[in-house]
Amino acid sequence: MLLEIQDIQVHYNKVAALKGISLKVEEGDMITLIGSNGAGKSTTLRTISGLVHPSVGQIRFKGQRIDRLSPDKVLKLGIAHVPEGRRIFPGLTAIENLRLGAFIRKDKQAVERDLERVLDHFPRLRERAHQLASTMSGGEQQMLSIGRALMSKPKLLLLDEPSLGLAPVIVKHIKEIIGEVNREHGVAVVLVEQNAELALDLSRYGYVLETGSIAIEGEAKGLMGNEHVRRAYLGL
Repeated sequence: MLLEIQDIQVHYNKVAALKGISLKVEEGDMITLIGSNGAGKSTTLRTISGLVHPSVGQIRFKGQRIDRLSPDKVLKLGIAHVPEGRRIFPGLTAIENLRLGAFIRKDKQAVERDLERVLDHFPRLRERAHQLASTMSGGEQQMLSIGRALMSKPKLLLLDEPSLGLAPVIVKHIKEIIGEVNREHGVAVVLVEQNAELALDLSRYGYVLETGSIAIEGEAKGLMGNEHVRRAYLGL
């Protein structure tokens, strides 16, 4: 098992954000967390990546307990987090942002090979290589944030709202790239998305979060046909 979360609870001050979440991610898997705003989706990702520590429960990555590790140590183990809002370095060029993604790596030749691979995945970034990130479009910045995460050579990629605020044509492209990264490179993905239809279409398995708890879980195709999910999250 690549990632196993066991009954984690997270509190912000005295307010419970997560009330006992348990989930599993296998090698090369793709799962999604869907739910309304405030359901605990982003907090789950932040807890996996070490930005937040659970008050109860455990998180194990490749058998090693990680729920007390700092974010830099979690990254070095092979977990990369693309947070909501992109969080690129606006004063640096696209290529400088990508190279920063590999700062934990020492294998310079492999880094250069991976840089070329990322630029092949994102031809727009090759075109914008020496352009300041702050001057790039929202879609290009999202590609840059995903590309930068891939430069750390992760085993697990955490994606928080990658389609947020993007035009439909860019959303389609981002969806294709996420699928390629998962299939061609074997990178496991935990995807948080408000666009539940996109998320379930991409993923093998899904968890529906409601007020900090898992309300429903199951194969993504099955959730697509679930009456509650269809009405509450798919608008059907």
